[in-house]
Amino acid sequence: MELEVKLSFDSKDKLYGLAVSDEFTEYCTDAVKPESVLLENTYIDTPGMDITKRGGMIRVRHYTGSEEDFYEFTVKYGGGVTEGFHKRYEWNARSEDDQFSIERFKSLITTDSDPSDMLSEVFCGIKDEDLKPICSNSFNRTIYNLAFADSTIEACFDYGLITNSDGSKTDEICELELELKSGEPADIDQLAKIISGKTGCVPLDNTKYGRTLKLATGTDHE
Repeated sequence: MELEVKLSFDSKDKLYGLAVSDEFTEYCTDAVKPESVLLENTYIDTPGMDITKRGGMIRVRHYTGSEEDFYEFTVKYGGGVTEGFHKRYEWNARSEDDQFSIERFKSLITTDSDPSDMLSEVFCGIKDEDLKPICSNSFNRTIYNLAFADSTIEACFDYGLITNSDGSKTDEICELELELKSGEPADIDQLAKIISGKTGCVPLDNTKYGRTLKLATGTDHE
């Protein structure tokens, strides 16, 4: 299960200023500054939004960096969110192309993914031909690896812009995701409080998918 805290910043300067602050760098385990990569996300569902309505999400993500260029398929399901703390079942599969299919995805997911019976609930009654792109976004991400208390935490600095189809509406992505890779959930909560106290950032309950979908359709679906 994915466990992460999302924090929203009111400016790009504050977001990236945190990355060079003493309060943050003392926990970093990276020998050199990580590279920023471009993430381009396309979300797919049925025309009737069946996956979303049952609490799921399918994402096709294109990673572009100086040394890597690949796709990743992600399915998330269930869980919940409280004051920026997100918990969801998650399955990931790396791919050389963007052609998502249900059976191919099931064959590619890693053995340490969440239970397959939960994944079956996401796809119940859904066929490949039912799935279509419904919205998309893109942003730059810089990932830092942290050692905090007894935990290993991945800190993702995300900055970009969500734009609707005709460009008339936009929504800024300016956030930090703290994902627990190993250790105790209480540790990411404590780290989030330290960061919030320094920067004035606030917990973010809305996901990028939810915000993108709302801008595209004008309706809350998550």
